[in-house]
Amino acid sequence: MPGEANNTVAELAEPETPRKTAARVAAVAMAVASPIITLATLLVWAGLPPEWVPRGAVTPQSAVTLTFPAVGAFLIFHRPRLNMAWLMCAGGLAAAISDLAHLLMFRFAADGAMTAAGLMRLPIQLGWAVCGVALALVLPMYSPDGRLPSRRWRPVLWLGIASMTAIFLRVVLRVPPPAGVTPYPRTIPNPLQVPAVERYAATIDLVGWSGIYTAMALAALCLALRLRHADHVGRRQIGWPLFAFSGYIVFLVAGAFVPALEWVAIAWAAAIPFAIAFAVMRYRLYGIDTVISRAFVAAGLVAVVSAVYFGAGALSGLLVSGFGEIGGIAAALFAGAFFQPLRRMLQRAVDRLLYGATGDPGVLAGRLTQAIRRGDPARALTSVVSVLRDGLAVEGVAVEVSDGEPRYVESGRVGSDPREVPLIWHGERVGRLLVGPPGPRRFPAAHNERVLATLTPYAADVAHAVRMAADLQRSRERILSTREEERRRLRRDLHDGLGQTLSAMAMTINMARLSLKNSPDAADELLRELHTGMGAVTSDIRELVYGLRPPALDDLGLAKAVRDLAGQSSLGTEVEVEVEGDLADLPAAVEVAVYRIVQEALTNIRRHAEASGARIVLQREQAVLRLLIADDGKGLPEARRAGVGLGSMRERAAELGGVCVVGGEPGAGTRVEVMLPVA
Repeated sequence: MPGEANNTVAELAEPETPRKTAARVAAVAMAVASPIITLATLLVWAGLPPEWVPRGAVTPQSAVTLTFPAVGAFLIFHRPRLNMAWLMCAGGLAAAISDLAHLLMFRFAADGAMTAAGLMRLPIQLGWAVCGVALALVLPMYSPDGRLPSRRWRPVLWLGIASMTAIFLRVVLRVPPPAGVTPYPRTIPNPLQVPAVERYAATIDLVGWSGIYTAMALAALCLALRLRHADHVGRRQIGWPLFAFSGYIVFLVAGAFVPALEWVAIAWAAAIPFAIAFAVMRYRLYGIDTVISRAFVAAGLVAVVSAVYFGAGALSGLLVSGFGEIGGIAAALFAGAFFQPLRRMLQRAVDRLLYGATGDPGVLAGRLTQAIRRGDPARALTSVVSVLRDGLAVEGVAVEVSDGEPRYVESGRVGSDPREVPLIWHGERVGRLLVGPPGPRRFPAAHNERVLATLTPYAADVAHAVRMAADLQRSRERILSTREEERRRLRRDLHDGLGQTLSAMAMTINMARLSLKNSPDAADELLRELHTGMGAVTSDIRELVYGLRPPALDDLGLAKAVRDLAGQSSLGTEVEVEVEGDLADLPAAVEVAVYRIVQEALTNIRRHAEASGARIVLQREQAVLRLLIADDGKGLPEARRAGVGLGSMRERAAELGGVCVVGGEPGAGTRVEVMLPVA
């Protein structure tokens, strides 16, 4: 309710005025007067003769005399115009006056002042009526913003006020019972009695109390409907008074059947104003959703599991009479089978009630899936952090991707000490999720864990996609750069090498033509030089061609070319070559990649491995070509850095969509394993 929050800020910013000061003085007076009156009530009670001590003097009304005025005064200090705070102060003070008048009635009767004792019925019932209307009816319907949800709820107020008035008049005008009926030494007279009303007493009691309980139940329903239609902040704000009033009504009704529960209702009534204060001071909410969630789930589990247990126990007792142990075991197993599915069902229902669609992990996953489908990986990552921030109700969420682009995406503010959640994709860590501090509508830890458990795999998938997109872009850039570098090398070699040689040969031919008639010997010498130059040109062209594609692949084929490379290896290293499958129809790019990888691996073996033997295995499968190069040398050092050669092998495999893995322990040799797809 943003408008109400703005009103709060405006009221706190208002300057001190005489009216504001008077309101605070009045609130303090009521907050101080109520406990003083309660203390006086206790003193009067302590001084009563035993025969005049009333039965059931402590009621829920007695509990509100201490807490409601104090909390109401606290709220008035912060928000002097808050009508709910004035209701709390007035209701608590009226309850204190009613309790004091109740004890004074017995005090006067014990002293023989029967007329004064009878007149005490008026303040007793007036205080009770004011307290009931203010605290049990108007206050819950006006919580938490001080307004009715709509005008349609006014009949509920009139029903409650009319019912309270009927019971008030019924008790004030009643005819006292005859002597000997009450447990007290004498019957207290009623100077205000109206005998004509007595014939309708039973009807008034039935209608009046039915109306009171109906109005109280509708007041709680009013809060429940507000909770259902409120936004996320409103749900958390309404949750406190709803939980407090609902619990009070439950224990109040239960206390009519089980007297021991009346003390729970008394203690619960004393705690209601604190729940209302938490709702009003919305910037200090204390996780009511955690309390409600666990209370509803626990109550549902206890109720259903107990019903299943006793039902199964009774049924098994009827079917297998005389075997009580078997029936108990069967009932326990049956109840246990229902426990976990029931807990999940109740938890989902409470989550949907408290948080709506935003807090439902399944709905969040659906939103995330739609967002991922509509954009590229980078935009999908932005959607991930936005949905996670909304779903977790935190101030900020960020995703950091290892070697990705973008590397870091943040929604909101994660702060200086965020929670870190690793993002794992098929056993590989692809990044981390950073979760900021809870926001104003924070969820309980259990709810956070359910949302994280549901959405983290989606975040990991998107982070992996971002990494793959970045790798693809870098691979394209490397391919483009390599192609341009190759073109520049060819241009340089053709221009500076072959071009210069051909130009010189053309000049030699011209000189030979000029000297052919006059000096045949000089022409012959020039032609011999030209022939030598032609050999150099042939060698240069061969080198250029070899740089584009090894000639051995065209002359010998891949298998024989690899064996030829193995034969050119170091004299101290025996290299064995194994070929499995048909290598005749391999793509040209695959042949070049395999040849260059084998060439680089053998160079590394010759320079670094100090190996006595090596093995090369080429294995052709239906759609994959596997290459293994292993040696028995000294292996890879523990603290190794990938050099140009190893990087070149990996890049050649990656360009074709394959994988190149280099491994080996110190002293155990080195293994180069390559897998290339074959179209």
